[in-house]
Amino acid sequence: MNIRRFLRHVDYLLLAATLGLVGYGATIIYYATRHDPGVASTFFLTRQLAYVGVGLVALVVVAAVDYEHFRRWQWVFYLAAVGSIAAVFFLGPITRGSRRWIDLGFIAFQPSEIAIWLIALSLGAFLVDRLDSLGSRRLSAVALAYVAVPALMVFRQPDLGTATVLMALGLGLLFFFGTRWTHFAVIGAGLVAAMVLVLAVLPAMNVHLIKSYQMARLTVFLDPGQDSTAAGYNLEQSIIAIGSGGLSGRGDLATQTQLQFLPEHHTDFIFAVAGERWGFLGVAVVICLYAVFIWRALRITAMARDMYGSVVAGGISAAILYQVLVNVGMTVGIMPVTGIPLPFVSYGGAALITNLMLVGLLQSVHVRASEAIVMRSKVVQT
Repeated sequence: MNIRRFLRHVDYLLLAATLGLVGYGATIIYYATRHDPGVASTFFLTRQLAYVGVGLVALVVVAAVDYEHFRRWQWVFYLAAVGSIAAVFFLGPITRGSRRWIDLGFIAFQPSEIAIWLIALSLGAFLVDRLDSLGSRRLSAVALAYVAVPALMVFRQPDLGTATVLMALGLGLLFFFGTRWTHFAVIGAGLVAAMVLVLAVLPAMNVHLIKSYQMARLTVFLDPGQDSTAAGYNLEQSIIAIGSGGLSGRGDLATQTQLQFLPEHHTDFIFAVAGERWGFLGVAVVICLYAVFIWRALRITAMARDMYGSVVAGGISAAILYQVLVNVGMTVGIMPVTGIPLPFVSYGGAALITNLMLVGLLQSVHVRASEAIVMRSKVVQT
């Protein structure tokens, strides 16, 4: 496909929403960190813009490749995802009590983030290759095990947030594949039983699968005041920041951020920074951008050239939507604090580059679907 034909079929609304979110993120990162002690006012902004540059190049490269070519590499992708996550336990340094990164010298690589991209392609291919088994309970169980292996490994790093994103991606792929609702009912019941087991039954038996601070973060949203000096502190400060923003925000008087009351203000709680600085109107802009993004992603899911493109695009839509809902929910106190960043907005190279690569996949599906529609219309006309 030549460049002119490629550019003709790009989903520019999706691209505009993506660039809008990235630009919004870079702007709020600057305001969130310009008064941080020990670093230059543009330190985090400069690094984020570098990640944006790398991510946009990756987006273009992925979009230029026909996504069907990725299908033949499904097992290579899956083994790469599992192998790189496993390597963290041997090569990754311990940072703040967890192993999540592999330091390559010139860059710190987080395998669990790129695994989202790899699992979307590999599990999507795994399902579509077994289309004749659609509706089979065995296929649903195997697909869950397929994604549960890397998710459990990420959970043990420990990184609960990314582990749940992988599971959300897997469930999204199953949904758009056409899995029966009865299977999801069984899966839902199993997840509830697992949560009760991990959060209540096993701790009562003095068996702890999750660390105490993770337990506190998961339950503190039920009563933020129960531990205002530790797990509840972040949530209380986030709610105060958002509430003080009012309709149009406090601008340069956003003291929760500038005076360092709000922890993790450039990563997990960046939505609270936007709420305090720009108010309801400011956060409404980012919510509208996400709405456009999800709308275009679901449209691509519906118009995809084939089942593989539809399943992959649908899984990506589910994963991005899940991250947005959980991040926004935890900053306003209606969801557990799981450490999931706000897609395209929070500071961080691995997550941003991965998400831009997912956009590249969506564009790849859209370009081939649009070209297929044009070709069919020409055949009909002749």
